Amino acid sequence: MRVDLFDFDLPPERIALRPARPRDSARMLLVDEAKLSDRTVLDLPSILRSGDVLVFNDTRVIPAQLEGMRGEARIGATLHKREGLREWWAFVRNAKRVRDGDVIEFGEGVRASAVARDPEGAILLHFHGEEPVELLLERAGQMPLPPYIASKRGTDHSDQTDYQTMFAREAGAVAAPTAALHFTDRLIAALDERGVKREMLTLHVGAGTFLPVKSENTTDHKMHSEWGRIDQETAERLNQAKQSGGRLIAVGTTSLRLIESAAGDDGRIQPFDGDTAIFITPGYRFKAVDGLMTNFHLPKSTLFMLVSALMGLDVMKSAYAHAIEQGYRFYSYGDSSLLLPA
Repeated sequence: MRVDLFDFDLPPERIALRPARPRDSARMLLVDEAKLSDRTVLDLPSILRSGDVLVFNDTRVIPAQLEGMRGEARIGATLHKREGLREWWAFVRNAKRVRDGDVIEFGEGVRASAVARDPEGAILLHFHGEEPVELLLERAGQMPLPPYIASKRGTDHSDQTDYQTMFAREAGAVAAPTAALHFTDRLIAALDERGVKREMLTLHVGAGTFLPVKSENTTDHKMHSEWGRIDQETAERLNQAKQSGGRLIAVGTTSLRLIESAAGDDGRIQPFDGDTAIFITPGYRFKAVDGLMTNFHLPKSTLFMLVSALMGLDVMKSAYAHAIEQGYRFYSYGDSSLLLPA
């Protein structure tokens, strides 16, 4: 499909620079088939049914944004995918000043060598020393806010908690699974009382989620791979919930993409441990997911393509036009939507 079909005009003032407080007070646009309804995240228990399952991503964002020097050249690096115990692929600002073998000084005693480069320009960094890379990043790194926020303000102390979900456990993401940022203890308690179940999987979100689609046709776009895992017990519980009539509601596009990567053509979810580069566009036949809770996405992004595949492009364009007109807040720190296809 033509990428420009997924374009829309978004006023800059609709981009949220801070999250709603409290988190669960955010607005939520319910898209039930083609019907639109203005709700709040706190309405979620009254919308879902007993036996439904919310599927969360328990990845934890690491401080993957680094600033350093290679000689006299200032270098910025955003880690996006782990390759080994001490090696990470990174998108590098001023990459032309970095050659294989060069050492970049990131401060606080953190140093890394450039050891390889992929066809798209990402650089493989090998971190020096014996300390775990996670400790090095805690010393020298910053939270990797999305570019549409970072371009408007600096990272500050509040982002350390604001850009982390209450479920964050498995360290390795360089972007938050932002749909789950809206959840709080009181919302979880209300969902428990309603009989809504929850399950956890892990997908380490990469910085590739923010990369623009540069091709004119979706068939020419290459997705960056991300590592994910669904264990045997979780897969069995998800399948049992489906068999019992419950709906699987993915909380975030990351959860949805991993579930669909693990599902067979018969709809059964298998254990999964590895990389996925699934790219979901209109025409895709969903195998296991019955609904999606997600924030509002960028024009012409792979994520807007995904929600259009789930609900239909015309429905999502109408929903987004409504959200813009009604003042919903967009992107990572913005409001939510609950998408329930027919």
